[in-house]
Amino acid sequence: MAMQPETVVTGDAVVLDVQIAQLPVRAVSALIDAAAIFTLYVLGLMLWAVALASFDDALSAAVLIVFTVLTLVGYPLVFEMATRGRTPGKMAMGLRVVSDDGGPERFRQALFRALSSVIEIWMFMGGPAVLCSLISPRGKRIGDYFAGTVVISERAPRQTPPPPMPPQLAGWAATLELSGLSADQFNLARQYLSRAPQLEPAVRDEMAYRIAADLAPRISPPPPPGTPPHHLLAAVVAERHRRELARLRPQAAVPAAPVWYPPQQPGHPAYPAPPYQPPYQPQYQPPQQPAQQPPDPSPGGFVPPS
Repeated sequence: MAMQPETVVTGDAVVLDVQIAQLPVRAVSALIDAAAIFTLYVLGLMLWAVALASFDDALSAAVLIVFTVLTLVGYPLVFEMATRGRTPGKMAMGLRVVSDDGGPERFRQALFRALSSVIEIWMFMGGPAVLCSLISPRGKRIGDYFAGTVVISERAPRQTPPPPMPPQLAGWAATLELSGLSADQFNLARQYLSRAPQLEPAVRDEMAYRIAADLAPRISPPPPPGTPPHHLLAAVVAERHRRELARLRPQAAVPAAPVWYPPQQPGHPAYPAPPYQPPYQPQYQPPQQPAQQPPDPSPGGFVPPS
């Protein structure tokens, strides 16, 4: 079964293209994790039988219950927190758990998924999880709905790299508001830029003008006057890609481009201007008066010889 493309809108209004993991791939991943958990549980039972054989039955039963819960809940919780949403089974199948907004999985979300897996996977042999995944358009199980997560595939076909940012538009692109653009418009601009070198010059310029004319009214602030259409498309696509990396990799976020303020031109919307700073004016310092000398204590006049 082919993987299903899906769009995710982040909290910063950035549209991400992800590949939702389908049920067969997730089932194989779950079987790998179940085999690992079963192996760890058997080893723990052997140690429990050796260490607690001399204790009373109530204490042995309590320790066994605690160990069982810690194994079933702690295994996915520890691995998903240590590897940012991946267990050994998900690593083998190229899967990862992320938030609904495309961000990394948090501790609370991993805990909800682990607790729900005890009921929907272990107590009912995975039946509720399979039914919910078949019904859900994004392949979610019950734990994903409670936690607000989704499982994606990291082995999707690689897309063409984004175009380089035009240097003269880097500062303007860093201030863009991209929430007005849809995923289809982004994909159209990206596909055009990837195929532009293969097109005839006349066809290439006409397509760039049409796509840019549809894209420009949906972004803010407007582009500087005289910006070529293909430069406008390249700046928007490159800036969107930079924000995706900053969102998905917060520990190594891509720095924003320096803010550039274009010159004001008549008839063109005003761009944000840098804060006004008054020129430096030295403060007047009055001349310092010489310090007054204390009066001479010796009396004045003639002093007769002794």
